[in-house]
Amino acid sequence: MKLVADSGSTKTAWAVVENPNHVIKTDGINPIFMDSDAIENTLRTQLVPHLTEAITEVYFYGAGCANQEKNNVVKQALQTIFGDIKIEIASDLLGAARGLCKHQDGIACILGTGSNSCLYQNGNISWNVPALGFILGDEGSGAVLGKLLMGNLFKNQLPHEVKTDFEQTYGLSMMDVIEKVYRQPLPNRFLASFGPFISKHIAVPQVYNMVYNALESFIERNVKQYPYNTLPVYLTGSIAYYFSNILHDLASKHHFQIGRIDQDPLQGLIIYHKG
Repeated sequence: MKLVADSGSTKTAWAVVENPNHVIKTDGINPIFMDSDAIENTLRTQLVPHLTEAITEVYFYGAGCANQEKNNVVKQALQTIFGDIKIEIASDLLGAARGLCKHQDGIACILGTGSNSCLYQNGNISWNVPALGFILGDEGSGAVLGKLLMGNLFKNQLPHEVKTDFEQTYGLSMMDVIEKVYRQPLPNRFLASFGPFISKHIAVPQVYNMVYNALESFIERNVKQYPYNTLPVYLTGSIAYYFSNILHDLASKHHFQIGRIDQDPLQGLIIYHKG
């Protein structure tokens, strides 16, 4: 049985290719922020109890899996759980591209907790503009949108009713946010958690403009470095999915074709690995 995983920094979706309707959700697995022991603990407590099949192959596509050193961190944890079976580790970007484009060429993009993009040709990534993470890059991502939201809230750039709703919804003070962003682990996941709040207030002009400008920055600084006017652009991730109307407006403005927007690439990956 083949086990396929699509993993971001916030959550991981697992499915057995031969039983695609049984999707298991666990916490995100990112070797940039987690060691093998932490990953093994997530697998043992959140994945293994829900598996009913004997796994013979694992295909793990994950955030932070961009080089052999980090890939080995994940592989070690998987080997501890599943033993000496076939295990392949690749980036979440390749997973998104294969899930979105299958065997067609295109520009594949992730807009979730983080953001990334690539030129996908002949089943592999041929060119990638570096993502650089939520401090230096990750334009349009949930983490960057959360960062912008926090700055705008505490610098009084949003209407009073938005700030009041934030305080009533989360009960977080400015010092609470600073503590979580600067002193606690996984600040990107914390910042990205405010995506639903941003979506709730998208009709507020200041919030809409914040999202629009962030997504346009992603297009300008990433998508437009590829042959975007000759190949379709495919997008996946929670931000892409929930703000798809804005992305379609930007596609019209910048003259590119959107191939498809999926909330996640898992079902596409299942189809890819069936072949």
